[in-house]
Amino acid sequence: MPVIETIITQHAEEISFLWLLRGKAVHAPHYSLKDLAKLDNRVEAHIDGLRVAGDAGWEICKEFLGAGEAGEVFAAAVLAFESSDEERIRMVIEVAEEKPETCRGLVSALGWLSWQEVEIHIRKLLAAESLPLHRAGLAACVAHRQDPGTPLIDALRNDDPVVRAQALQTVGELGRKDLIPFLQDNMTSEDDLCRYSAAWSTALLGDMGKASAAVLKPFVTMNFSRRKDAMKIALRRMPPSSALELQAELASQPDTMRLALIGAGVIGDPVLVPWLMERMMVPELARVAGESFTMITGVDIAYEDLEGKKPEGFEAGPTENPEDEDVSMDPDEDLPWPDPGLVPAWWARNKSALQDGARYLLGKPINLVNLQHVLRYGRQRQRAAAAIEMAIMNPGQPLFETRAPGFRQQRILGLN
Repeated sequence: MPVIETIITQHAEEISFLWLLRGKAVHAPHYSLKDLAKLDNRVEAHIDGLRVAGDAGWEICKEFLGAGEAGEVFAAAVLAFESSDEERIRMVIEVAEEKPETCRGLVSALGWLSWQEVEIHIRKLLAAESLPLHRAGLAACVAHRQDPGTPLIDALRNDDPVVRAQALQTVGELGRKDLIPFLQDNMTSEDDLCRYSAAWSTALLGDMGKASAAVLKPFVTMNFSRRKDAMKIALRRMPPSSALELQAELASQPDTMRLALIGAGVIGDPVLVPWLMERMMVPELARVAGESFTMITGVDIAYEDLEGKKPEGFEAGPTENPEDEDVSMDPDEDLPWPDPGLVPAWWARNKSALQDGARYLLGKPINLVNLQHVLRYGRQRQRAAAAIEMAIMNPGQPLFETRAPGFRQQRILGLN
């Protein structure tokens, strides 16, 4: 059968584009697992097109590798690793090593394929002297929720703080309670990222003394790159009164108001609902306030016809004005606009079902049965919240990976 180069090229281009799209989808408020699986099946269909093309498919991927972009590395790495062709693998790894920012594509490809297909290749990365490749090997193990073994211990002792921080977080994600002493040793590290990662994993693994929350709190209030993640785990580990105090502290400052709104959904206490409804009156805050309202109550604002219209004249994200230097995307573009009149009316009719002082996720008490339901049928941000709650509830259980290929998650959750 003749190979049509334009079609092969289109397959490669679509893989790169869809890979970037799924990078956003795994954190999107409107994507369900079913939606993610559908997107991932599209990616797999284009990969299959390259497989069928044989050597011609690889040649196109090799040509695209020259662009040095993570999406192109992903496509080439999938073909290379599943073929076990040493020359192809070498070419992909060289690009990832020369441009560490493309390692995301390399790790994603290793996470895409089955563990049986990639274990031997991941073990080689773990043995590599190159720090970017060693870190890629660790990340690939975590993507499959497989224990790296001795290389993880070595990474926990590594002098490089970036490698050590990644290993400290890996301990929590894999549920390695036996390695808690390494976490404790790093809770006082002078390196911010190591101290944060140690506290994050300690909180996930069952910090009965709540020391991790004390370490994490400053990361929430300071300008730290992972302050949102720090807040999400700290609020869950604090006594309820302390969590409400921190949320109120964040709400008192304009630059942390958005964090406070997200934090209200993390806490899950209906006592915060009136405050959230007040914030829905402010256009810049309305949609994220609505998302936290849903996190607590479980109501789907769009589906239950509680959605309003975008306020006239409101602009968020890049505008059409060529002189506007703000090119940041609207962080709430995929969230519905809550109607400031309809939402309070709904709450007045339904608030008796929820009790102030209790914690809820999507209107249900936080227990194993309800969390498993959210993992199966919730949206991605809701599913990520359920995964954290489940890990905290079962110390030593690996954190469920809500970013894994959708078809694999469906199989694990018995949805196939």
